[in-house]
Amino acid sequence: MNKAEVAELYRRLADRIPNPETELEYVNTYTLLVAVVLSAQATDAGVNLATRDLFRTVQSPQAMLALGEEGLKRHIKTIGLFNTKAKNVIALSRMLVDEHGGEVPEDRDALERLSGVGRKTANVVMNTAFGHETFAVDTHIFRVANRTGLAPGKTPLAVELKLDKVTPPPYRRDAHHLLILHGRYVCKARKPECWRCVIADICRYKPKTPPPGTEPALRGKPKPTKRTQPRTRSSAG
Repeated sequence: MNKAEVAELYRRLADRIPNPETELEYVNTYTLLVAVVLSAQATDAGVNLATRDLFRTVQSPQAMLALGEEGLKRHIKTIGLFNTKAKNVIALSRMLVDEHGGEVPEDRDALERLSGVGRKTANVVMNTAFGHETFAVDTHIFRVANRTGLAPGKTPLAVELKLDKVTPPPYRRDAHHLLILHGRYVCKARKPECWRCVIADICRYKPKTPPPGTEPALRGKPKPTKRTQPRTRSSAG
């Protein structure tokens, strides 16, 4: 995909999604960090259902430590891997209190040293909470980047580095959310909705998915129809 196509791709997505933002619900930077950690291998909707009540009373690492691991588990038991995630949230909360004065650090390396926080989570927090131009490559962004030809790569890191290289300045701040929302609602994993995609004509993905109810084209020669009348023998005169 050339520079003009990349710029046009982002322009169209920005027109379609004028105010892109995370669908995770949070109160402050700390609750955003917790929500992102909980969202691994889970849907944002599922995380929101679990954290809505939790974040009414727990909005700081100190409050989380007071709640404790077992108390946290009761709130997040509907989320996959909740036992491991509860341990990580309590551990990272302790690290924030002991090493960062209870504040979430703005530095990627410091974020990645927190329990349960990897590069993707750190990038989400840096972008959403602090406004950094980072690219957190999840399954949706990985798919969109490869399908469209925007930033093909075999690993999330390769895609991230390519996005960082090709994304024009006007869109760098919102690129993460533009791509993830497009992947979640249009460029879906099993059946992308190409017929309503605003970038279909510049996307490299083929064949395009037809609209629902559209008959697929016949492949090969049509099968002969069966005879409806029985054969009759000719009689010799």
